[in-house]
Amino acid sequence: MAKTIYVLNGPNLNMLGTREPEIYGRATLADVEKLCADTAACFGLTADCRQSNREGELIDFIHDAHAKRAAGIVINAGGYSHTSIALHDALVAAGIPTVEVHISNIHAREAFRHHSFTASAAFASLCGFGIDGYRLAIDGLAARIGAVKSGEKVKS
Repeated sequence: MAKTIYVLNGPNLNMLGTREPEIYGRATLADVEKLCADTAACFGLTADCRQSNREGELIDFIHDAHAKRAAGIVINAGGYSHTSIALHDALVAAGIPTVEVHISNIHAREAFRHHSFTASAAFASLCGFGIDGYRLAIDGLAARIGAVKSGEKVKS
């Protein structure tokens, strides 16, 4: 049975493709989810992709990942990254290897976006790679949990 990673997307990410395409590009959330599913499958992993505009529901997703012993979490908490200590605390409590993703470079934007509470609960953070950041996050998460890409040999 494949191990599951949770790919969690926060507020307004359901609007990808139409929301500020000059910043976020034209790819949709469905495109992100397909990219994640395809990338995870290369490592024998399953991507459980979820999106919510509600902070509490995102916390419930993290709790669910913990209860179901998910192998990892990729999270783009959107605007909640910069405001939510509760999301940070849920990620820490879950104790699951986590990678934070941002489509845009948050450090090249407004000052209020420069700090992320969720970043300190993750072992890695990616920003500015567009939706390809999700692929990079899954690659890094797979390496962290010891998942090997199909067709690759484990180095001894």
